[in-house]
Amino acid sequence: MKERDKRRTGMALERNRIHCGDAFELLGKVENESVDLIVCDGPYGVTQNDWDKIPSIQEFNLDLIRRFAPKLREGGALYLFGKYNCIDFIDYRPYLNLKSRIVWYQPSRLAQGRFNYTNNYDIICYFVKGKKPHRYNLEDIRVSQLVELEHRLRCERVPSVQNGPFGKTKFNDKGKNPGDVWGDIKQLTYKSKELVRREALNTIQKPEKLIERIVLASSSPGDLVLDPFAGVGTCPVVCKRLKREFIGIEIDPGFILDAEERLRKLDVGQRAIEFDYVS
Repeated sequence: MKERDKRRTGMALERNRIHCGDAFELLGKVENESVDLIVCDGPYGVTQNDWDKIPSIQEFNLDLIRRFAPKLREGGALYLFGKYNCIDFIDYRPYLNLKSRIVWYQPSRLAQGRFNYTNNYDIICYFVKGKKPHRYNLEDIRVSQLVELEHRLRCERVPSVQNGPFGKTKFNDKGKNPGDVWGDIKQLTYKSKELVRREALNTIQKPEKLIERIVLASSSPGDLVLDPFAGVGTCPVVCKRLKREFIGIEIDPGFILDAEERLRKLDVGQRAIEFDYVS
């Protein structure tokens, strides 16, 4: 092995582990062009939590994008969580290509605006390194059709559709593309079984189903997923269950203990399933 490769190996963060520390410091120990997918659910810059007090969330996110880009393989994806203005007025184009702004729609939120319309959604910015993704597994993320089959077939027979640019789009009984508005995945509540602790509700912990859709869409088994703000470990848990490798980073030791307990329980459950299958 070349001396340069030895130095890189020595600096690299261990896979399938959540590392305790500051994301900006530890990102330097992630090897360049080694990551297939980054799931970044970091500060939003809208709450009074100490970790969320960001002078400019746009500049904060631009700094993250600048640091993430070298870590991604060509065609790798970044999903960046935030509010509606999380990437406004910043030039991310030299680093990554914005493919979609996914709206995670939550009409049942309790907060009610008194002087403005209530915010009922979060944004998930979907970026790709390069012109097109090297992974987009549509068959793994299809959702139920919302239109009746007969109506859809009737629309497909219209001459302007048959002869137009969308003529090859056909009804698929396995479901449809989830689109860029996700209203079918509800946020966690105090009664949610998967909620780890009340302090993590909404601001820290996202539903496994939400992260699962992202991981399934933009990675394959064996790929490496980076979670720089791992919180209580939802993304690492999903990655382990779906046989993806992961690198997690989290600054709060208490959250890491929660995440490690979730991973341990998942490991025990998987071993029990394997034992039952073999026996």
